[in-house]
Amino acid sequence: MRKLAGILTLVFLFLTVNVFAQPVNGVIIGTSNGITIVKLWGTHQERGYAYGYLLGAKISVLAINYVKPMLGGSYTSARNMVSNPNDFSIDTLYKIEAQGIIDGMNASQTNTGNLDYIDLLVANSLLDVMAVAKKKLGMGCSSLMSWEDATMGTALSGESAITRHLDWNVNANLINNQVMVIHLPSEPDEQKWALVGFAGMFSALSGFNQDVGVFQHQMDDLSAVGTPGQQYVPVWFSLREALEKNDFNGDGSNNVQDVRSVLMTQTNGFADGYIVSALARSTQVQDTLVAMVSELAPTAPKLTFRYNTLPDSMPGDNLYTANYQIGRNNQLHFCTRYNAVKSHIGNGTGLDLDAQWNLMRDYSHLTWNLQFMQYSPEQDFFRLSVYTNGQAAYLNTPVTYSLATLFQDATGVNEQESQLSQINIFPNPFSNRVTVTGLGKATASCEMVVTDVRGNICLRQHNTAQNDTVSFDLSGLSGGVYFIKVVIPDGTFHRKIIRIPSAK
Repeated sequence: MRKLAGILTLVFLFLTVNVFAQPVNGVIIGTSNGITIVKLWGTHQERGYAYGYLLGAKISVLAINYVKPMLGGSYTSARNMVSNPNDFSIDTLYKIEAQGIIDGMNASQTNTGNLDYIDLLVANSLLDVMAVAKKKLGMGCSSLMSWEDATMGTALSGESAITRHLDWNVNANLINNQVMVIHLPSEPDEQKWALVGFAGMFSALSGFNQDVGVFQHQMDDLSAVGTPGQQYVPVWFSLREALEKNDFNGDGSNNVQDVRSVLMTQTNGFADGYIVSALARSTQVQDTLVAMVSELAPTAPKLTFRYNTLPDSMPGDNLYTANYQIGRNNQLHFCTRYNAVKSHIGNGTGLDLDAQWNLMRDYSHLTWNLQFMQYSPEQDFFRLSVYTNGQAAYLNTPVTYSLATLFQDATGVNEQESQLSQINIFPNPFSNRVTVTGLGKATASCEMVVTDVRGNICLRQHNTAQNDTVSFDLSGLSGGVYFIKVVIPDGTFHRKIIRIPSAK
């Protein structure tokens, strides 16, 4: 009877999810090299739903095993703060998106911690609520931006690039749940953008669009923290707005002044001391449009912006950032890493992508380096390595991506689904085998890839179709929900399937 009850429960869950759940506007496009890459499209709610549906298990793990323990006894207070607009002002669109993530997690049965949208807002405001709760989280990020004279005479020919370390505490929940999330908004005033971070993030700790990148650092030499009642906007949500809104300041171009304009709206400053590196295409010509470092604080001066005109001891068209105040109150507080990069950058010229990468790898890393990345918008270039196999990110071989490919429209996915609508997979739910029909008589063979709700590949099989039908043995899978991808010459077909173990 228990076995029958379990089977009936799985059938019920399958039917309710598939009959009443909304379409999933997203797809996992990669799960290797220590990071899961997911592409989402549509409205804020639709993108949130797809995010939660596809990566709900990872989101649950991070929220339950990392965010809640980090705040400890302050967690209830943190929930109250992000729920109170007098403490934290969070755009309604982000609240809608957070609820969409929860709805997607519920639909895919991956909301194991009974999380609600407030839990996700806490996770995406983690640095801010920890500061107000006086539980500051120290980080050690660093970045180097180079453009114009610094890259002239190299393959970059004056084009801009930034290399950035994300340093955080080494924690298995972070390491095992690293993500790149690519957003393709349908809202007319928004543009495509991507974040690199951890499951459940829908804000921008490290993020970029096709013109501008933003990267947040902690200001570790500032002891002041924010206080309740200041209507702070969490810093990662501000950076998302700068990336996602198309030409925020309305000057006809996407550049670092859009980032400045977003930050300038926060007249009360930010809940903690933050440093933000922002880089745009060098075709903006003016240095103040290409590269900028923002030093943000809850006490005066609350907003400080520095460019390469500041005598910061870094030569030429280069801006280096670690975790200390440089422009704020003209402190010029140089740390060990700052001095190391300054000592090895020479006259600040001849910096192509590899030279900048190697300089940061050798002289600006920390042992708790979780992500190491490089962004060059005019080169259509992003490269990334992450902490994996017990090694810091800077020690691992990076993977290079094309921005154009990352931001490629998802219409191809939808068109393929429409063209392959004749394909059917049955039985579903299944016990041991599934049969795929409607493949087309010209199809000689096809590949099936099965992933679990975490995006991990569980099974990959090739088989030959006969009379447009092919059968696969999936008896090796445990009972539960899976995602199936069938690849044939005409395209790719996606479906969710449920395995019900055979009764014994």
